[in-house]
Amino acid sequence: MSLKVLVVNSGSSSIKFELYQMPEEKVEAKGLLQRIGEPQSELKCKIGATEKVVARPVPDHADGLKLIMDTLTDSANGGLKDISEIGAVGHRVVHGGEAFSETVLIDDAVQKAIEEHAALAPLHNPPNLLGIQVARRLMPNVPQVAVFDTAFHQTMPDFAFTYAIPWELYEKDKIRRYGFHGTSHRYVAARAAKLLGKPLADTNLITCHLGNGCSITAIRGGKSVDTSMGLTPLEGLVMGTRSGDIDPALIAHLVRAKGLSVQDIDKILNKKSGLIGLSGLSNDVRTLLTAEKEGHVGAARALAVYCYRIRKYIGAYTAALGTVHAVVFTAGVGENSPVIRERCLEHLGPLGYRLDRPKNEQAVRKEMDIAEEASPIRILVVPTNEELMIAQDTWRIAAGR
Repeated sequence: MSLKVLVVNSGSSSIKFELYQMPEEKVEAKGLLQRIGEPQSELKCKIGATEKVVARPVPDHADGLKLIMDTLTDSANGGLKDISEIGAVGHRVVHGGEAFSETVLIDDAVQKAIEEHAALAPLHNPPNLLGIQVARRLMPNVPQVAVFDTAFHQTMPDFAFTYAIPWELYEKDKIRRYGFHGTSHRYVAARAAKLLGKPLADTNLITCHLGNGCSITAIRGGKSVDTSMGLTPLEGLVMGTRSGDIDPALIAHLVRAKGLSVQDIDKILNKKSGLIGLSGLSNDVRTLLTAEKEGHVGAARALAVYCYRIRKYIGAYTAALGTVHAVVFTAGVGENSPVIRERCLEHLGPLGYRLDRPKNEQAVRKEMDIAEEASPIRILVVPTNEELMIAQDTWRIAAGR
């Protein structure tokens, strides 16, 4: 059953979209609407071979999604003849809590559950929900599907997701590790298994999603058994602007010693820490690598901490899994930076990670095995494609597969 599937990723002030012909996996259109609610919003999109930019005020997500639909159905762009050609819509939803362990067809109950989980992801779930509400109004008879970032990690055993805090905080408030980037980890795990020539169910992997947000997942038999992000996407690795792991007592210390509010500290840890906080320069790895060559001390410090934290997690997850068939690098930094990949694997040779440096230099934005021929553990670069993963799930549910 062939369908046109619209993938929607609705952020706080943006909407990213892709239109697929499924199951052929052909991208017919894609775009990004930015600065929703600001005086001058901008939609950049590509429909077939035609690129278009629309700059005008977009007051809210309802108007934004309508603008996207109008652009897709503009006959001059060679897109859709009518909105009715869209057979299904897939929505990225960040937090599904324990309620969702797989992709689901959206109904009123699912929509209510997404709203109820907003407290666990206050920056992400409300705009995700807004995208769903608007799309359901615009296309009331079209199947709408929710694909959750947290769902892939619902296979973690309790000893991996449980925090050592009073048990009633989990029982009553569901405070635990949930993990994120699940759609990306799931996609690259499936691709890695194919590259290795193994069934996913027989494959153990460590997948490293390294972008502005970063996370690492331990995958046993194709299922997530541990992951670096926690209750929120703040835990784990050093990221572009997020601190990752810290001593929890730091928060109380900053309140007492600096008189900071919870809101102040939340902003520091989420927006002013990570690479930008350590370097005092940038949250962009490319900028930091250039500055490091020019002798910038802060850039060198930030990159050293960043790579060391990744290396520690790879070592820890190697111990957790016992047998590892491959480590996989993906997302903006993981796919594009040979330097960062090499630094993240330093000193891991005794564990079985042996990088082929010439191959590593060649691997930019393409699937490739960059390990030495004799390396006991393969080292893979696999470009992620979360939108395609969402489209595949959406088509499968809408087509009744």
